[in-house]
Amino acid sequence: MLTVPLAISGAFLSLWLFNQTLNIFSEIGIITLVGLVTKNGILIVEFANQRMEHGIPKYEAAVEAATARLRPILMTSLAVVLGSVPIAFALGAGAKSRVSLGIVIMGGMLFSLILTLYIIPLMYVIFASKTRRDPEIEPEDVEIKAKKTPKLIENI
Repeated sequence: MLTVPLAISGAFLSLWLFNQTLNIFSEIGIITLVGLVTKNGILIVEFANQRMEHGIPKYEAAVEAATARLRPILMTSLAVVLGSVPIAFALGAGAKSRVSLGIVIMGGMLFSLILTLYIIPLMYVIFASKTRRDPEIEPEDVEIKAKKTPKLIENI
């Protein structure tokens, strides 16, 4: 959820830079933006949680998650930004009212993209618990699983 304020601040900043108003179209763009940038944060946090379940320390899991998810986040963000270009630079009848929708999406995605890749791993390191365990394993089963792990590695 930390990506949402970053995206909304980027949206308002882009509206201000391009001298646009906050209207129904820009509000629809903000709602769209919230859904898109939340997905980026979820990608990083979920991957870091998976890495921690495998026993990787919190800091390394956050860095590995940010680097491993960089390309998917870049691809989806740039696809959204480039898909919004025709709306942001539209000409013709009624285009003036829809321009703010494209500007909000483009500005918010670019602003949050840059900050999300740094802020989310940092906040993950600060707020995440030190260890993560598999929810399907009961606490007393951890010792049994730990004893079987070296035998599995030897068999491979």
